[in-house]
Amino acid sequence: MNNLSRCAWPGKDPLYIKYHDEDWGVPVREDQKLFEFLTLETFQAGLSWITVLRKRKNFRAAFDNFNYKKIAEYDDSKFDSLLQNVGIIRNKLKIKAAISNARAFMIVQKEFGSFTKYIWGFTDDKVVQNNFQSVSEIPATTKLSDTISKDLKQRGFKFVGSTVIYAHMQATGMVNDHIVSCFRHKEIANV
Repeated sequence: MNNLSRCAWPGKDPLYIKYHDEDWGVPVREDQKLFEFLTLETFQAGLSWITVLRKRKNFRAAFDNFNYKKIAEYDDSKFDSLLQNVGIIRNKLKIKAAISNARAFMIVQKEFGSFTKYIWGFTDDKVVQNNFQSVSEIPATTKLSDTISKDLKQRGFKFVGSTVIYAHMQATGMVNDHIVSCFRHKEIANV
C-alpha cells in the first residue's frame, strides 16, 4: 500500500493514510453516517482534520455513535458532561451546534424523506468528478458549496459555512477530489 501513488495531504501518518485510502471521497448515502461527517466537520472548523480524526472514537462514544435522535434530546446535564469530556473538542458553540443540528437534520428528513435525498439532490444524486492534477488546484469552496451552505443555514444549521460544507462534500464523496494520479481517483470514479 505504501508504494501506491496517492494525494499528498495524508503525509506519512498511518491514521491519515488509512482514512484517505478507505473513507475519504467514498460516496455516503446513509443518514447516520452523513450526520457523523457533518458533525465532525463542524467541530473541525478552524482546526486541522487530523485533530478531529484522532478524536473520532471519542466523539462516537461521547455523542451516542452520532445517533441524531438521541443528540436532539440532549439536556443541560448532557451538555455539561460534554463540556467536561477531554476526549473531544470542548467548544461550547460547537457542542450546542451539534445538538441543534440534530434537530434541524430530523426536520430535513421529514421534509425530504431522508437527509440523503436532500443533500445528494444538490448534485442530482451524482458524484461531481473533478480532475485536479495537484492538491493546489483543489478549491476550499465552490458555488455549489456556497448554495448548500446557504440552504442549510436557512434551515437552522450552525457551523456550516461554505468551507465546512465543501470539506463535507469531499469526505462524503459528493465530489471526487482525489488528484488524478492518486490510485483512489479512478476507484472513486467507478463507484
